[in-house]
Amino acid sequence: MWWVVGVVTVVVLVSTYLTWTASRVDRLHARAAAAAKGLDAHLLRRAAAAAVLAEERGAMELYAAARIALDAAPEEREAAENDLTRQLRAVPLDADAESLVAASRRLAVARQVHTDLVRDALSARRRPVVRVLRMTRRHPPPAYFDIDDPVLAPAPVPTPLP
Repeated sequence: MWWVVGVVTVVVLVSTYLTWTASRVDRLHARAAAAAKGLDAHLLRRAAAAAVLAEERGAMELYAAARIALDAAPEEREAAENDLTRQLRAVPLDADAESLVAASRRLAVARQVHTDLVRDALSARRRPVVRVLRMTRRHPPPAYFDIDDPVLAPAPVPTPLP
C-alpha cells in the first residue's frame, strides 16, 4: 500500500516539475517577444529623432541613413541601424540633440534587456527535458539583434575661464 502512495507522490512531483518548466519556457518566449517589440519601438524613435536632427542641420547623409533605418526590411534592419549609428557618431552633438542622445541611451537599455531575455530563452530551449518533450514547438527561436553600441555622448560644453 505504501508503494502506491510513493508512486502517486512521484507522479505528482514529476508532473508539477514538467508543468512549471513548460510555463517557464512559455513565459521566457513571451518576454523575449515583448522585448523585441520594445527594441523595435526604441529603434524607430531613435531613427525618427535622427531624421529630425538631420533636417534641422541639413545633413543629407544622416537623413538618408535615418530614412533607410526607418524603412528597412527585417532582414536588413541590423545593417541599417549600424549605418545610422556610424553616421550619428560622425555628427557633432550639442545641446539641441538632447532628445537624440536620450533616445540612444534608452535604445541601449532596450537592447541589453532584449539580449538578456533571448539568452535566457535559448538557454531554456537547450535543456534536455524541454527538447525531449518538445515544449518549444509553439515558439520560434528568438534571435539576437546584433548592432553597435548605440550610446551617443554629446560634445562637451566648454566652460568659460574666469
